Amino acid sequence: MEELPERRCDVLIIGGGIAGLWCAYHAAPKGDVVVLNKGSFEEANTFWAQGGMAAALAPSDAPEKHFADTVIAGAGLCDEDAVWVLVTEAPKQVLALWQIGVPFDTDDGHLVLTIEGAHSVERIAHAYGDATGRAVMETLPKAVEEKGVRLYEHTAALKLIEHNGECVGAIAVRDGRVEIWRAKVVVLATGGSGQLFAVTTNPQGATGEGIALAFEVGAEVADMEFVQFHPTALAVGEVPRPLISEAVRGEGAILLNAKGERFMLKYHPRAELAPRDVVARAIFTEMQETGMPYVWLDISHKGEDFVRERFPNIYRACLERGFNIGREPVPVAPAAHYHMGGIRTDLWGRTSVKRLYAIGECACTGLHGANRLASNSLTEGLVFGFRVAQVLDEWLQNELPPLPPEIPQVAVRQPDLQVLKQIQQTMSELVGVVRWREGLEKAVARLSELGKGARGICAYWVTTAWLIARSALERTESRGAHFRKDFPQQDDENWSVHIVWQGQKSPVWQQEPKFRKEPVQRMERGTRDRGQERI
Repeated sequence: MEELPERRCDVLIIGGGIAGLWCAYHAAPKGDVVVLNKGSFEEANTFWAQGGMAAALAPSDAPEKHFADTVIAGAGLCDEDAVWVLVTEAPKQVLALWQIGVPFDTDDGHLVLTIEGAHSVERIAHAYGDATGRAVMETLPKAVEEKGVRLYEHTAALKLIEHNGECVGAIAVRDGRVEIWRAKVVVLATGGSGQLFAVTTNPQGATGEGIALAFEVGAEVADMEFVQFHPTALAVGEVPRPLISEAVRGEGAILLNAKGERFMLKYHPRAELAPRDVVARAIFTEMQETGMPYVWLDISHKGEDFVRERFPNIYRACLERGFNIGREPVPVAPAAHYHMGGIRTDLWGRTSVKRLYAIGECACTGLHGANRLASNSLTEGLVFGFRVAQVLDEWLQNELPPLPPEIPQVAVRQPDLQVLKQIQQTMSELVGVVRWREGLEKAVARLSELGKGARGICAYWVTTAWLIARSALERTESRGAHFRKDFPQQDDENWSVHIVWQGQKSPVWQQEPKFRKEPVQRMERGTRDRGQERI
């Protein structure tokens, strides 16, 4: 193999959503920062985010309330230090984003705040009504570039480079050319894994390989079984499915089954504003009982003018597909939406591999527990993107680390979409909203067999899917987004733990990795400032 061209930087950020870009924005004064984004910035998960950002900004709100709502939604699995970091630092970060020009919706100069499912008060800051992510991605890349950060779109990471137990760079492909990116520190911000399922709200690039890239160089991963299915994706034959934001139910939309009956009151006292996992399972149950592939979401009682003004993009998206959401119910069904699990990090984004950090959806701080609270995802990207930028000095003061004597060979080939299709079929059929032992065993076996023939990025897809399925098989209880019909109860005595897998170079289908059960971190009264200190 001919020698690959080498490029250098101080901070290499892989992923160009809100987490990666906000980290780059704040790391820029510290050195030479490069952001590699697999697609265009419009293809990042952030761009598609509708609802907004959760932060205790209202006079009637407080970090303690945001903390309580997050922990309740997380079904007993939130690491509470991580939650406290989020809720106390979120207001400052959201206001900072507003200050650099993100056009949040305002009234008389004040942020307009709304409520969403499982929140106890109005605390969701949003932009363009229901296109907050688009507003962020129209503003943030320009602001980052003005700071001197080099941005590369359509540049995919093929492999991380590890040497002497440290991550010293990555191999990436841009315009068909393979290059070595040598860096003092690497930050993974590669987003989610919804495209590993046949029905998802995620864009095409959300295939979860960032987790597998880190796993391959020894990074630990955790909570992989917890995949959140958004309850209300528009039930049309598209991938990704158009999302009907949580905020629509926050504004009073109700769910009706095939018989036209409102059903959420029999599943949860908060009805349509119950946590996402509860609503998704309720819809799934109603679909099973009626034999219909969807239920109905109805906000027509609010009037077409209200819906068109409050949710202009959702209104237009539905209209383009033949539905007037302002006048009639629209068909919705659950779709894979968000991965609570990922690369295990501390509260400053550090992974178990030196010089390697992870932030955003590909990371797992323990913040979301078993079920993410609505609109905490963009907020997480801001808070932890900022925090990682604060601690990079621990590496930037040193020289560039040496590369290994031999650089791993990487063959550039077009991803086999047939492999992805088989993964999607397996995951949706056997590792979906409702799971059971035989189905999960079959999924693990299928993925193991598929992995034997997978090459390049396809192998990373299989690795991430395998870790999800294998973790779901291990957790013999139901909690949050993980529901086992053979173990339908939450088992706090045995399962108030995270399943943490030890990274390894060997493919998981050749050698099953080791895992441990890590107790959930609780905060003692009077110690809620612990997360503010460097750990």
